[in-house]
Amino acid sequence: MEIVLNDTRNITRDQILPLYEANAWSAVQKPDLLLKGLINSHSLITTWDRDVLVGLGNAISDGHLVVYYPHLLVLPSYQGKGIGHMIMDKMQEIYKDFHMQMLTADGKAIDFYKKVGFERAGQTEPMWIYSGGDH
Repeated sequence: MEIVLNDTRNITRDQILPLYEANAWSAVQKPDLLLKGLINSHSLITTWDRDVLVGLGNAISDGHLVVYYPHLLVLPSYQGKGIGHMIMDKMQEIYKDFHMQMLTADGKAIDFYKKVGFERAGQTEPMWIYSGGDH
């Protein structure tokens, strides 16, 4: 296994859907919007094992002060191999000097994000209007 990290936008719907399906993310129900959202993110980092997309992360940002990380996914068969760390390390290269880096984590993702330096945001409460059913 040789994992290659990439920051280009050259991905297709057929490449991303298996990753989202394998992780049971509801965004897979809107494949065209999902692809557009990823391609138009401030940053998009993908990881590949040959021609198979095994992980991705994206960031939405004002480009100066605040960044939000909405998606970080790794194929279940590749989890625990450092791929999520690779993606977050690359994001930290890009956004390390920003005033605020934000994300929403649940389940087993909470421990992962703590390992890469995130902490609970004081007494804040995450709030949303969400049409998915996977949280």
